Amino acid sequence: MLKALLTDIDGTITRPDRRIHTGAIETIRSLVDQGVEVVLASGNTSCFMETLCKMIGTQGSFIAENGGVFRAGYTGPLRITGDQGACRKALETLQAHYRTQGKELELFSPTYRFADLAFARTVPVDEVKEFLRDHPVQVIDTGYAIHLQSLGINKGTTLVTLAGTMGLVPEDFCAIGDSINDIQMLRTAGTGIAVANAHPDTKAAAEYVTEKAYGDGFVEGIKKYSSYFRAR
Repeated sequence: MLKALLTDIDGTITRPDRRIHTGAIETIRSLVDQGVEVVLASGNTSCFMETLCKMIGTQGSFIAENGGVFRAGYTGPLRITGDQGACRKALETLQAHYRTQGKELELFSPTYRFADLAFARTVPVDEVKEFLRDHPVQVIDTGYAIHLQSLGINKGTTLVTLAGTMGLVPEDFCAIGDSINDIQMLRTAGTGIAVANAHPDTKAAAEYVTEKAYGDGFVEGIKKYSSYFRAR
């Protein structure tokens, strides 16, 4: 039986234009009304995730910054698992490198990040990985931004910690996503679903791949496993 859902945001409960899929919202609210815990997971900031939880109507638990930050419920403390210091040093080195080429990296919400750092995909991710190969950081391309994250931190590792905080185990979760940074959480959860627009490696990590893409695929995937969900 599944007691909780862990879902990615961009590319999973959105449409191709990044607008939230209204059918996905209705599906999430239906699970919440049944007593199923719904956790949102993203590379976005914690303040963004808190707002999204409130507007969608979940119980407030989320994983932010690709696993670097999480919170269990609206009243739980914000917990930081990543080391932004290493990411900051790597970013400074990278910025200096690209400034010699007349390029300036466009940072995404640096003031509101506690664990990772993110910037626009205006430079080749493989080039970034090669340049930072001697730095103790991960370079993550989510398809929407390039993130610098601490080694050993991902949505899957944080799922283990978050589940324990919630009185659950990872096997209680159904996880659904589309990007490479969703692979670990799909493998860690009891059931992993990839939507049709997912990266091939993400599909390979999933137990089920939907026929439909984006938010339509999310609705399809949850409907397929609807009989397995139970209230906590």
